[in-house]
Amino acid sequence: MSNIGLQVRQAVPSIDPVVADYAVGYIQHVSHATEDSVSSQQIQIDEEMEFVKELLLDAGGSKEKVSHLTEVLCEQLSKKLEKNMARLEVTGDTSKRLLDINLLKQTNSKRDINSSLALLGASNDIEHTGRNMESRVDKTKLEKQERKIAKKVAKRNNKFVQYEASKLLNQKKDDDYDSFFLEINPLDFGSSAGKSKDIKIDNFDLYVGDGQRILSEASLTLAYGRRYGLVGQNGIGKSTLLRALSRRELNIPKHITILHVEQEIRGDDTPALQSVLDADVWRKSLLQEEQKINERVNELERLRAEFEEESNEVRKLDNEREDLEAHLQEVSEKLYEMESDKAESRAAAILYGLGFTKETQNLPTKQFSGGWRMRLSLARALFCVPDLLLLDEPSNMLDVPSITFLANYLQGYQSTVLVVSHDRSFLNEVATDIIHQHSERLDYYRGSNFDSFHSTREERIKNQRREYENQMAYRKHLQEFIDKFRYNAAKSSEAQSRIKKLEKLPVLEAPEDEKEVTFKFPDPEKLSPPILQMHDVTFGYEPSKVLINHVDLDVQMDSRIAFCGGNGTGKTTLLKLLMEQLTPLDGFISRNGRLRIGYFAQHHVDAMDLNLSAVSWMSQTFPGKTDEEYRRHLGAFGITGTLGLQKMQLLSGGQKSRVAFAALCLAQPHILILDEPSNHLDTQGLDALADALINFQGGVLMVSHDVAIIDRVCNEIWVSEENTVKRFPGNIHDYKKHILASADVAGVVRKH
Repeated sequence: MSNIGLQVRQAVPSIDPVVADYAVGYIQHVSHATEDSVSSQQIQIDEEMEFVKELLLDAGGSKEKVSHLTEVLCEQLSKKLEKNMARLEVTGDTSKRLLDINLLKQTNSKRDINSSLALLGASNDIEHTGRNMESRVDKTKLEKQERKIAKKVAKRNNKFVQYEASKLLNQKKDDDYDSFFLEINPLDFGSSAGKSKDIKIDNFDLYVGDGQRILSEASLTLAYGRRYGLVGQNGIGKSTLLRALSRRELNIPKHITILHVEQEIRGDDTPALQSVLDADVWRKSLLQEEQKINERVNELERLRAEFEEESNEVRKLDNEREDLEAHLQEVSEKLYEMESDKAESRAAAILYGLGFTKETQNLPTKQFSGGWRMRLSLARALFCVPDLLLLDEPSNMLDVPSITFLANYLQGYQSTVLVVSHDRSFLNEVATDIIHQHSERLDYYRGSNFDSFHSTREERIKNQRREYENQMAYRKHLQEFIDKFRYNAAKSSEAQSRIKKLEKLPVLEAPEDEKEVTFKFPDPEKLSPPILQMHDVTFGYEPSKVLINHVDLDVQMDSRIAFCGGNGTGKTTLLKLLMEQLTPLDGFISRNGRLRIGYFAQHHVDAMDLNLSAVSWMSQTFPGKTDEEYRRHLGAFGITGTLGLQKMQLLSGGQKSRVAFAALCLAQPHILILDEPSNHLDTQGLDALADALINFQGGVLMVSHDVAIIDRVCNEIWVSEENTVKRFPGNIHDYKKHILASADVAGVVRKH
């Protein structure tokens, strides 16, 4: 088999060099396995050559040549295997096998070009004789081939497996949004009328990159037009499932369009409004195509005038024009279907609802911060109206007015939505169904918002526990009788009857008990009022540009205040004034001389050394206690066992937040000032935080977008708008109604 490379290239002359080397390397691995296998069960020559055949056909080979090559290889390898089996019957297997073909299958190495080349001893992409050269393979073709291989292998196994593509593909530009959009959602002029847009994927497994399985023989069912809330504990794999759907790594029909809001857009000179319009790549491509066709038609008119009316050249030009006009009609119909003429007004309405004023809509995207670029990503997705919209914690990047707009907008959304969120209020407003991801499976709660899911699940677990306990008691009763009378002649028939009953009982699993999470803020000593007061405070970073005017507010030891308002209205500035990080232009702030404030920053992770454990970081940042005292203190916030001794970079986002909560309490503050404390916390963490804040004996001032936690904890609302901060006369639900009334969001939703 020394000339296998030549045979492959003769069978497929147009094959890419990297794919050719991969095929050769794979065949050589199979050849080595035939020499070293202990039994014929460890390798199936027909199956392996069928894979090679599919690979070469997909690479452009003719069916006749490829079939002939694989038949020859199959015959040669089968003879080698038979010869080796005969030798092993006499000598036994005394040598160490060079390659275990089962291990090759388990690790999916046959679908990873770089892994195969590494096993061949190649140090670069391809190993050449003489000097080493970097591969010049066409990456677009290689990427297409990689996808085909992954799809075929997944189909063969009837399940999804993690597919690691060639590292050559990692060089693809991150900002190639248009090509990625069209790759996931190819533009089809054929009618999709009558085709179901329901999604049903049965019996699939899902793995994260390190080989950890997060779903086992799961089924995903999404009915078109329903809005699904995907819930589960932190780290369970919800985002991984969304990512697999967004890349069609799970089998979703091609006529169903998909869009995933995952990361902020890259900033450039494109105005925000144009950035949203450009997100609809179909519309953008069709408009460009329409322009090119019209230009070509005008050019044909000019060329036609240069020839005689009945000449062959004129007939050719007329035929081309007819084809172009027919295609132009298709393009125009497609643009009419997507209401292209209304696109700009719709994009502007979405941006306005997400907090972009008419002026900021025309600013270049590079002038926006990361949080505002995330809003742009969300606006682009809403504008495109895909058949399947995937949202991953959308409320983490929004304030209360924007979340209120988004919830109302999604209520009128005509397509399918799958949203990962821990925001109960948001899910109650948006979700028509809940999917609970846990224990490597997906449980469906149809027709449920979050509250009804939670109560139904509690009842379901209670019934499962009751059924399990009853069966265990019945099993124990049967077993005791069997043990007592098994060898009693008079009772042996009854004992045998009970043995049969015991064997026929269904095997029930004990219902899972979710680990309870608790927070506890230490109670400070009492202070005499006034605690913290603002008297006619005015502030601006420049005297000519005042940000907040004439603020008269106070925080007391029993305060439970939610601080709301749109981004950029001065909320963070006011918090800094209260903590004496800024000085007012006018007015003054009085505070009790013994007052201690605990501040939880929205980006608290930036202040942590993630290479340290939580215990080490706290002992360096807040010295004065023993390691055991730090561990005990962390335990009050759910960081128990060895979690406090692990590097913090290994902790989930919710666990890092718990460490930050524990740290701010070391000084036993009288007042807690919390900036977006609910971000990254799962449902259990949010419940624990709410309970701890309710029971805390000091004051709480909280900037938050989570309506559920505000509703549970706070009895006072501050609103930052119109260059001042005032108490709002009502609760958080009254404030949401105020937002809808003032912004007329309901009208925007009806237009949508």
